[in-house]
Formats: sequence, C-alpha cells, structure tokens
Amino acid sequence: MNEMIALLKQHRSIRKFTKDPVTEQQLDAILTAAQQASTSSNMQAYSVIGITDMELRRELAKLAGNQAYIEESPVFLVWCADLYRWEQAAKRHYEDEMPSTTENFIIGTVDAALAAQNAAIAAESLGLGIVYIGGIRNQPEQVSELLQLPQHVYPVFGMCIGVPDQSPLNRPRLPRQAVYFENTYKQGAIDSAIDTYDETLSAYMKARSNGKASTAWSQAMAGKAGPVRIHMRSFLEKQGFKLE
Repeated sequence: MNEMIALLKQHRSIRKFTKDPVTEQQLDAILTAAQQASTSSNMQAYSVIGITDMELRRELAKLAGNQAYIEESPVFLVWCADLYRWEQAAKRHYEDEMPSTTENFIIGTVDAALAAQNAAIAAESLGLGIVYIGGIRNQPEQVSELLQLPQHVYPVFGMCIGVPDQSPLNRPRLPRQAVYFENTYKQGAIDSAIDTYDETLSAYMKARSNGKASTAWSQAMAGKAGPVRIHMRSFLEKQGFKLE
C-alpha cells in the first residue's frame, strides 16, 4: 500500500483543533491542490470564500446550527457552486440569453465537491484535520446575504481546517458489495450488506460512546427519511438556478 492510499484510509472528521495556526504556505498549498481538481469542460464552476472576520464566523456558526468549531478552527472555508463567473466569461462571445439548466447546476455542485475533496486530502497530507459543514445550507439565504453571493452562486458546504486536538475512531464504511458492482446494479446484494453493516456500525457506535449508544446504520438512515432542508429548491430558484 502506498502512502497516499494509507492517508486516504485514515480520514476522520475532526471537530476539535489546537490553537496552532494554519500557515499561509499551508493554505496556499491546500488551495493550489483544490484548483488542480478535475472540472467539467474546464468550467471551474466553483469559488471558495475564506472567512477571517471573527464576527462573520460567529454569524455563520449560528446559521449553521451553532457549531462551535466554525469559530474555533484556524481556517474556515465556504465552498460555493459558481456559475456567475462562467456567465461573465461566456457573455463576451455569446449573444443570446445565458441558459440556466439543471445540468449546469449539477456541474457547479460537482466541481465544488471535487475541489473541496482535493483540499481535504492536501490538508490531511500536511498533518491537518478537516470537517465538512453541511449545516451551511440550513439557512442559505442568510448565508448568501452575509457573503454577498451574486445570482447563480450558492453555498454548498463549509470546511473547518486545523491541527487536530482529538483522535476519533475511524468510522467503518459499507461493505464493498454494497457499493461496487460489475456491469449492472446488483439489487440482491443490498439487504445482506445492510445487515452486515448494521452489526459493524452498531459495534463502532458502542465503542465510540463507551457503551452509551449502539445505533445501527439502518436506524440512522431512517432518521434521514423525513423532509430535510426542503427550503433549498425555493432558495436556489431565488438565486437564479432553474432546476428543469
């Protein structure tokens, strides 16, 4: 196993950081790695906003569900899907009305995720830890106002970066047969894989909580079955994205 694969296998979400700073050189290396991520047709349809103003951090932490590590981490980034910049470039040569399509929305979202994951791996290679903040979408309209996001830009997630001050257990993943299939999707493999993973994750939760919890994966997923962030469609439409 090479060093990169070993690093990837050790990924853990870090929610507690030391007071050590992330240096300018480290942040530059992380952002350089992010910009080298794959991107659809070289659109590079994402932007990153580094939040250095602590009052702004506090406001964003509240909007994201009072997640203290947004304030406490040395670096907090907001990753945005960005079609505004693409439109400004294309308008120089495209005379018709610029199209706003579901496909372009997907491109921006995927580009942001790919760049962010490059950044996460780069940070971990430097001995830093990260955690993604999906809560940045809890109140996206207010977040967009604070960050002065123009039309056709939306916040996809945040990311805290810093020197880890904790060493959580590695969370086990689904069995390979649940996520990898040859040639066609294998529905018949799913139930047994869920059974196996329920046992594995229940044991992990018990160890992580010192016996206080033993939630199985299927139980946790049932908790995700209700309506979550249903405001996103109306928000995206206000931001100029036409999901059709």
